[in-house]
Amino acid sequence: QVQLVESGGGLVQAGGSLRLSCAASGRAFGGYAMAWFRQAPGKEREFVCRTTRSGETSYCTDSVRGRFTISRDNTKSSLWLQMNSLKPDDTAVYYCAASETKYGLTADSYDYWGQGTQVTVSS
Repeated sequence: QVQLVESGGGLVQAGGSLRLSCAASGRAFGGYAMAWFRQAPGKEREFVCRTTRSGETSYCTDSVRGRFTISRDNTKSSLWLQMNSLKPDDTAVYYCAASETKYGLTADSYDYWGQGTQVTVSS
């Protein structure tokens, strides 16, 4: 198993930046594909970005591509989400997630979840 703890959320003005962190503990971090999801009030949890076990390949959804960057350092058991040019529509609770066997775009592809960190973007 792996335990995940997110941090770095907060309140930021539109156009600003935030960097979210996800610290992992437990089983070797490099054995998991990782992703970020988000959930706004009254909406379904949605995929944001994912990265492979090695971190060599990543993919982000259209609405954030070019603004958000996912990265990881397996030696530090850490995952990050750099968020630039933030918009009010980016307001949500952001979750990091880990998968032992899949590399999917849906929440059911991931086995372990953090508790989430709130990101609020004001207009």
